[in-house]
Amino acid sequence: MAIDVKPTRSELLKLKKQIKLAKSGYSLLKKKRDGLILEFFEILKKVKNLRAELVEEYKKAVRKISIARILESDLNIKSTAMAISKIPEVNLTKKNIMGVVVPKIESQELGKNFLERGYGLFSSAATNEAAEAFEKVVEKSIAAAEVETTMKKVLNEIEKTKRRVNALEFSVIPSMEKIGAFIRLRLEEMERENIFRLKRIKKKIA
Repeated sequence: MAIDVKPTRSELLKLKKQIKLAKSGYSLLKKKRDGLILEFFEILKKVKNLRAELVEEYKKAVRKISIARILESDLNIKSTAMAISKIPEVNLTKKNIMGVVVPKIESQELGKNFLERGYGLFSSAATNEAAEAFEKVVEKSIAAAEVETTMKKVLNEIEKTKRRVNALEFSVIPSMEKIGAFIRLRLEEMERENIFRLKRIKKKIA
């Protein structure tokens, strides 16, 4: 901020208002940062739980499909998979977490009975169990995708907010206060000069 060699009191008042506004913004950003950090750790817990659940469901599904492949040929299993007619829809919407827009994934119920899967009554129980197991894997994958994307977006916002807080705390506000101190000193100096000048004029008149 450039300062006139002869600043005015109105400039000082304007700067004081700017400093007050900057400090208010700093306080709000600190609260936002702290709130986002708390939110981040809550989301992190969900992420860890969902990852563990996803891994477990995937292991179960692999075991189920391995059993189905032993009991039936791969060709039969592929034919059964191709027979599924209804593909579930996944809708991507948005939600807001402390000013951060994050995705919200909504999907139809993925779990089906053997009739809803479309491959009829002739598939084996093992194939049906494998299909059910992989439906659960997909459900967990969708949930994990939503929460992990949310976590990344919240983390990015925390970093952005931290940079703004640090800039205000260590650069912007100190700089403005330094300029304000300079203006006050310059105004006091100008006032002393005016008083001295007035005294000289009075002496000449006397």
